[in-house]
Amino acid sequence: MDSSITAAGRALRAGDALGALKHVALRDDPAALALRGIAMAQLGDLQRARELLRRAARGFRGPRERLARARCLTAEAEIALAGRDLGAWSPRALTQALRTFDAHGDRENAAHARLLQIRRLLLLGQINGAESATLELEDGVPARLAAVAALVIFEIALRRGRAAQAREALASARDHAARSGIDALSAEVEQAGHALVLPAARLVSRGEAQPLTVSEVEALLASPDLIIDGCRRTARRGRQLVRLERRPVLFALLCGLAQAWPDEAKRDELIERAFSARRINPSYRARLRVEMGRLRRELRPLAGIEATAGGFMLVTRSAVRLLAPPIESPDAAVLALLADGEAWSTSALALALGSSQRTVQRALQTHEEAGQARSLGGGRSRRWLSAPIAGFATTLLLPVAGGFG
Repeated sequence: MDSSITAAGRALRAGDALGALKHVALRDDPAALALRGIAMAQLGDLQRARELLRRAARGFRGPRERLARARCLTAEAEIALAGRDLGAWSPRALTQALRTFDAHGDRENAAHARLLQIRRLLLLGQINGAESATLELEDGVPARLAAVAALVIFEIALRRGRAAQAREALASARDHAARSGIDALSAEVEQAGHALVLPAARLVSRGEAQPLTVSEVEALLASPDLIIDGCRRTARRGRQLVRLERRPVLFALLCGLAQAWPDEAKRDELIERAFSARRINPSYRARLRVEMGRLRRELRPLAGIEATAGGFMLVTRSAVRLLAPPIESPDAAVLALLADGEAWSTSALALALGSSQRTVQRALQTHEEAGQARSLGGGRSRRWLSAPIAGFATTLLLPVAGGFG
């Protein structure tokens, strides 16, 4: 075994990228190139890291070097994830690398590859798939990987609104990070823990907003009240759930009714809220009646809607609670993704949001004009950044494909 390669590998495991480079900086053999690439990735030079890893992968050609090549492909996938370059991500290559690790009994790198797959699913809002994939994670992995796995479970719990499970996962992540001895990992765990104590949503009642943490949101969703959830665009009471994420007009009307409950919501106010109308005319009033009929049919399992002399009102035997997002913006999900501090391309944002690239570009332009986002570079290399948003957590604003709770 090459002593320099072994020493560089140990340094990288401990998070000492500069120490690793001291051992392999002047070498150009495939193994040294791979370690140099991983070290450059830890130092933040993702483009240089990707180039080195690709050179290393090309150098591992023989049938006995499949394991080394799989490790290079896995490291490249991690760089694509860190750089939010989802277009360069090759799910097939990572799956093949995972099979190679399993075939050779490399449990550590197999766990690493599975965690990368889960983290990508979380980034794309595929919470159900990510949660199912965590069942395949094995025990007995090194502390640094165990800490990352606990952070993944922590994020899934947050996105589900399960505060108790999130606290348990965070405690596990903190313990494993301390045993790993990697200061950067411990700092990441502590940073993640802020999401538990910062306001994640607002409870709106009669024009006043009360900030709520994730624990308070969980308690509210478990109550017997009718909850109008502005974070997920749903209406729910207990286990009954009505989804309106693809019906923005209906959800806007529902929010207007909830905000006015137990009183009536005026017709003109509902028209202005749902249709952005500047002048009220008979055409808008007719459209309001049609949309209210549609909303009445959707809400039938949960509540009724009655017409009054001045407007409409919700009719329900339970209290009505309006849960509003921490940011009042139609493009809040874009800000929530940018808040992680990473540089995003418009294509990656569109993929994560399940939206068109043009829609994302318009949202970014709006945020740039408001001073909430900035861009670097130009053309295909253009990336978007935002300073981490202070004062509240953006967990419940992140995109989700599937259920919540």
